Amino acid sequence: MKVGFVNIFGKPNAGKSTLLNALIGEKMAIVSPKVQTTRHRIKAFLNKENEYQIIFSDTPGIIEPKYKLHEKMMKAVKGSLEDADVALLLVDVKENWHEVDEIFNSLRLKVPAIVVTTKIDTAKPGKIEEAKTFFSTKPYCKEWLGISVTKELNLDTLLQNILRYLPKGEPFYNEDDLTDLPTKFFMGEMVREKIFQLYGDEIPYHTTVLINEYKEKESLVKIQADIIVQRETQKAIVIGEGGKMIKQLGTLAREDMEKFIGQKVFLQLFVKVKDKWRDNELKLKEYGYNG
Repeated sequence: MKVGFVNIFGKPNAGKSTLLNALIGEKMAIVSPKVQTTRHRIKAFLNKENEYQIIFSDTPGIIEPKYKLHEKMMKAVKGSLEDADVALLLVDVKENWHEVDEIFNSLRLKVPAIVVTTKIDTAKPGKIEEAKTFFSTKPYCKEWLGISVTKELNLDTLLQNILRYLPKGEPFYNEDDLTDLPTKFFMGEMVREKIFQLYGDEIPYHTTVLINEYKEKESLVKIQADIIVQRETQKAIVIGEGGKMIKQLGTLAREDMEKFIGQKVFLQLFVKVKDKWRDNELKLKEYGYNG
């Protein structure tokens, strides 16, 4: 059977997480219109019995680091280069292609790369052909493909193209598994996704989530999480007047959690202030950013 690692790279707005979820058929990575939503490397497995096991990796969007948090995110990107069998290089059809080309060149890939131009359903006439012409000549590009996740255009073609480059071998993971990450990780991500959805531009980037308790009881799962912010003013915004905002946040996150684990969830959220946590090495390790 075909077995291998396929790592997804691109700038923060390229739609990496959306593509990962579409290929797996499950919500494995949180999605937000805001950039830098993905902070960790997320592995997700696509299995077809006796035919293939594809280990997809969604990595943080490639950025210029401004904080230690960003440095940890970029280490996750570099680390994923080491075990790749195939690279998917994602570029939004409306992106500045010359900037993206510089980024793709800087990766210095040693494996076959498929350049995937996303959101082609939004492209102006002639733009898709221009993208194909531009990227197909690049030395890192083994082949080019345009897709649209929302319109489900060329996703099957992309999967078949990936399989052509994968080696034969034995599965690395149990064929019933979807990921190697613990359930607690996804619970924290679901809270963080709702923070991106509900709050303005500043709050999501100054916030992280720490799951302190995950207890399975007979009738439900009890989850307690801390929402970490940098300033008291941010804490007040997250809580909202009379606790309105954090109550809404908790309700939305709990609904997603219950769908994910198929059980009732009792969710407790607390907001804690940790000054400059994004630049604190010890705090970053405590919050799961090991780099």
